[in-house]
Amino acid sequence: MAEVRRRKGEDEPLEDTAISGSDGANKRNSAADSSDHVDSEEEKIPEEKFVDELAKNLPQGTDKTPEILDSALKDLPDRWKNWVIRGIFTWIMICGFALIIYGGPLALMITTLLVQVKCFQEIISIGYQVYRIHGLPWFRSLSWYFLLTSNYFFYGENLVDYFGVVINRVEYLKFLVTYHRFLSFALYIIGFVWFVLSLVKKYYIKQFSLFAWTHVSLLIVVTQSYLIIQNIFEGLIWFIVPVSMIVCNDVMAYVFGFFFGRTPLIQLSPKKTWEGFIGGGFATVLFGILFSYVLCNYQYFICPIQYSEELGRMTMSCVPSYLFTPQEYSLKLFGIGKTLNLYPFIWHSISLSLFSSIIGPFGGFFASGFKRAFKIKDFGDMIPGHGGIMDRFDCQFLMATFVNVYISSFIRTPSPAKLLTQIYNLKPDQQYQIYQSLKDNLADMLNTT
Repeated sequence: MAEVRRRKGEDEPLEDTAISGSDGANKRNSAADSSDHVDSEEEKIPEEKFVDELAKNLPQGTDKTPEILDSALKDLPDRWKNWVIRGIFTWIMICGFALIIYGGPLALMITTLLVQVKCFQEIISIGYQVYRIHGLPWFRSLSWYFLLTSNYFFYGENLVDYFGVVINRVEYLKFLVTYHRFLSFALYIIGFVWFVLSLVKKYYIKQFSLFAWTHVSLLIVVTQSYLIIQNIFEGLIWFIVPVSMIVCNDVMAYVFGFFFGRTPLIQLSPKKTWEGFIGGGFATVLFGILFSYVLCNYQYFICPIQYSEELGRMTMSCVPSYLFTPQEYSLKLFGIGKTLNLYPFIWHSISLSLFSSIIGPFGGFFASGFKRAFKIKDFGDMIPGHGGIMDRFDCQFLMATFVNVYISSFIRTPSPAKLLTQIYNLKPDQQYQIYQSLKDNLADMLNTT
C-alpha cells in the first residue's frame, strides 16, 4: 500500500520507503512492470551516474595540440601556450574563410552545409552515448534520417524561391516543385512511423527525450543554415559582415579578457569577464563600420545573387541600390557642422554590430551551460585550441536568425523571381487573367505619363 500511495501521489521520496530487502525489491520491480508510463528515479535523462562516462567517451579539443606545436611551445607556461595555439588556429580559420569567400556563393553554400552536418554530428554524439549505454534501437539512424529530411525541405524551399522560374520549365522537375512540401511531409512521416515502431517499453522516457533532442538539434542547426543561405542570396555582404563581426567579437573579447580581465561576467563561463565583454563590444562596432565601408565599394559583395536567363547562370552584377549608394549626412558636434558621404548600409551595420556584441555572446553562454550539464569541455576536437566546430559556431547561428529577421523587417522588397514562380504554378486561365491585369495597369500608367 505504501508503494501504491507513493506511485499515485509521488510526494514521498523513494529513500523513505518502508519496503526493504529482497521482498521490497521484488514488489518494486512488479510495480514497475505493471506500468508502462512511469520510470524510476534511476531512469531519468540525463542520469547523473552516466554523466562522467559520457564525458570520458566524448573527444575534447581545447587541450589537443599538434605534436610539432607541442614540442615547439613546451617551454611556455600553459596559459601562454594555449593563447599562442588559439591565435595560430584563429588565423588559419580566418584565411580559410577568406578563400571560401573568394570561391563564391556556391563554395559558401557548400561550406554552410558541411558546417551544419558537423555541428549536428557533435550535438547528436552526446545523445549517442546515451543510446550506446542503454542499447536503444535506431537512435543514430533516425537522427541522420531526420537531418536528410529537413535538409530536403529547407534547401528545396531555397531552390524553389530562387530557381523556380528555371525549374518549372523542366518537365520532370516541375512535379518536385509543385508537390515539394507534400513530399517533404511524406518523408518526415516515414521517420515518425519508424520512431514509433522502434519504441521499447522499458525506455519510453529515454527514447522520447532523445527524439526531442534530435528535433531541437535540427531546429538549432538546420533552420539556421537555411537562414544563412537566404542571407547569402540577398548579397554576400549580408553574410560576410555578420559572420566577421562574431569572429571579431569573440577574438577581441578573448584578448581584452586575457590581458585586462578581472571582473567575472557570468557563472556559466567563469573565464568570461566584463572587461572582455565591453572591450570586445567597442572593437566590434568599430570593426563593423570600417569593414562595411570597404565592402560597399564592390558589386561582388553588395549585389543580390540571381539566376540570369540570358546568361544561363548565376549573376552578381547589378545597379547598386540606395543602401550602397553614398549619401550626404550633416552632423553637428559641439556646434561644429560637418558633411559626410556615407553608405546607408553603415547605419545598418551598427545595428548588426550591437547585436553581435551584446546578444551574440549569449549563444556561447547557452552552449557553455549545455556542456556543463554533461561535464564536457568542448563539443569536439577538430580545431586545436578551440574545440569542435560547434564551439566556434554557437554564436553564428543566433546571429544568422537576427540578420534574416532584420532583412525581412527593414530591407527586403518583393522578389520578381519568387512572384514568377508562384504565377507559373497557377492554371493557364489564371495566368492569363494576371497578364491582362498587368497589361491594363501598364497601359494606364503610360497614358498618365
